[in-house]
Amino acid sequence: MDAELAGRVQEGDIVILDVGDGTSAVVHLHGATALSWKCSGQEILFLSKKAVLDSSKAIRGGIPLVFPQFGPWSCGPQHGFARNKRWSVESQPQKTGDGTVTCSLALSDDEDTRKAWDYRFKLVYTLELSKSSLTTRLTVDNTGDESFTFTTLMHSYFLTPDIGTTTVHGLKGLTYVDKVQNGQFQEDREAVSIPENYDRVYQKCPSSVFMECSTHSVSVNLSNFPDVVVWNPWSEKAKAMSDFGDEEYKTMVCVEAGSVSSPVQIDVGQKLSFQQTLQVQAKL
Repeated sequence: MDAELAGRVQEGDIVILDVGDGTSAVVHLHGATALSWKCSGQEILFLSKKAVLDSSKAIRGGIPLVFPQFGPWSCGPQHGFARNKRWSVESQPQKTGDGTVTCSLALSDDEDTRKAWDYRFKLVYTLELSKSSLTTRLTVDNTGDESFTFTTLMHSYFLTPDIGTTTVHGLKGLTYVDKVQNGQFQEDREAVSIPENYDRVYQKCPSSVFMECSTHSVSVNLSNFPDVVVWNPWSEKAKAMSDFGDEEYKTMVCVEAGSVSSPVQIDVGQKLSFQQTLQVQAKL
């Protein structure tokens, strides 16, 4: 963990996964939010310099978790409560035989969640870090006596040197809901560039998409995630967010694995898992 990030967090609030050779991940227990993922010394995730890290609000950057509601929610905060709750450590970071480091965090219903959304559940969030990849897996367990529905998403913020030369691939031919234009369209580009405020939900996605910038690419490999959200607030919205720098939109893009177009039903006693594997490839 670099000195700047270390100066912004409390030791008891974070979990560190480290495989050596400059490859590590830092996860905040508030929202089980991955704050940093360094691959061979290169930071892959964007974290706003204005992000609030004192557990008082959702963290702006890294990989926040959305559950049980994507977007506005009549029962509680935007994007649900999972990113605003403190998670417990289910299993401490440990190295496996192949050098991968893995750990798990957990969140269960409590009085606070049941006031907003009266269902019983347990979430287990497992992170697996290798030399070139980070796998994040959310398992939803219905521990109550009635079925419920939910939407969920891994809100990954990626760092890029320049949004002007950053593209997202693997989306051509897909239908997307444009939340800025309030319409539904079909993507006709092989390489999706981001020249303005983007908030798009791509539906029925392939098993892998990737973000490419001048220094590297990151593939987002999906398991049980049918949707991908591409988001950048651009200048006007950036200035309206207190926890986001006015110019930071130029160095980030969100490519988010989700199941958000249709609610997912989970029956009593059922467990459902949703996974993404992020793989980095440096440009020579």
